[in-house]
Amino acid sequence: MNKRKTVFIEGPITPSFIANSIEKHQTKTTIGAHDIFLGQVRADKIEGKIVQAIDYSAYTEMAEGKFHEIREATFSKYDLTCMHIYHSLGKVKAGEICLFVFVSAPHRKVAFEALEFLVEEIKKEVPVFGKEVFEDETHVWKVNKV
Repeated sequence: MNKRKTVFIEGPITPSFIANSIEKHQTKTTIGAHDIFLGQVRADKIEGKIVQAIDYSAYTEMAEGKFHEIREATFSKYDLTCMHIYHSLGKVKAGEICLFVFVSAPHRKVAFEALEFLVEEIKKEVPVFGKEVFEDETHVWKVNKV
């Protein structure tokens, strides 16, 4: 079993962080394909109010454990070269990135399939909670849609 990786980042995941992650893989010449999922906060309209941000929280030890289990299961199921998962904690404004999942493999089909499996497992299994925050600072707990 591989070492646990830190998943959580305070605040939004920046474009420069994402670009830097991609750039680091140019030296890994056995990679033939990358696939990336970026989860972005939507300005949903709920009961006449527009979501301005989501305030993410988690029981981090439990969530990090679940991320690790999903990561290991994905490596067991798919021929991946590497995988990176980052999720925001704290307030992330509408339009900003809150989830960054990046997989690399020798071939594209594996990268596509692994990424879909990985994102679906994260959404289904990881105990991360979000409060949708409105302009008037009222909030409601976010309900994930499948």
